Order: sequence, then C-alpha cells, then structure tokens
Amino acid sequence: MESRQNIEELVDRLLPAAQEAQRRAYAPYSEFHVGAALLTDGGKVFAGCNVENASYGLTVCAERVAAFKAVCEGERVFRAILLVSDSEEPVPPCGACLQVLAEFSGEDMTVISIGKGGEKAVYSLRELMPRAFKFR
Repeated sequence: MESRQNIEELVDRLLPAAQEAQRRAYAPYSEFHVGAALLTDGGKVFAGCNVENASYGLTVCAERVAAFKAVCEGERVFRAILLVSDSEEPVPPCGACLQVLAEFSGEDMTVISIGKGGEKAVYSLRELMPRAFKFR
C-alpha cells in the first residue's frame, strides 16, 4: 500500500475525476451516486460512475465501470482506486467490485473512499478482500 504522502498525491490526482464521474451517475432508483477513478500501473486514469437499471441486478457499480474501461483500453495492472459517494461516511467497494479489482491488481492495491463530508478511509485490497478468487 502507498505511503501517507503518496496517498495525498493519489487523492489530489484522482479526486477530480471521481467527482466528475459521480455527477454523471445514473441512479434514479437508489439516488445513491458513486464516482470512481482508477489509476493503472502505466499511470493512466479511468473514471466510472454507477449505472442503475430497472432490473436492479443489471446495475453496474462505478468501480467496475472504471475497471472495464481500463481493460478495454489495454490496461491490465491497477495500482489504486478512489471512490466518492453520497454516503456521509466512506464506503468500501462491494464484493463484486473487489473481486474484479483483484483480477487486475496486486494485493497491495490502494483503495481510497471519501464520504460526502470529506472523511477519508484508506485500505489495501488485501484488507478488503483477503481471499480473492484467483484462477491463475
């Protein structure tokens, strides 16, 4: 996981992209808007927002949207992700998102969550998903 100084640098770099994505979230059912910004090992940033569907199981979280955009552009190694939400307190990614992130990152990937009041939580992927399924 990143050092304290690197965490602040990641926040400075990723927060604007995550906030812009959050403004674009499509959440007419839950009214819970989430934006994510993913940093690849190659230094590229990919943003995503949650996209809900009337058939709620088809909803896609912001973290997976960002991850799938990165993979579509040829990126296969993720370094960090930052997410912002409508929640007062920072919320971690859901289990499905954590599993997708685990597919493309090392266990030391940094996960940063920021609540709407500005409170920040920092985790390693290993903390949040200690036994991710790995086929390879």
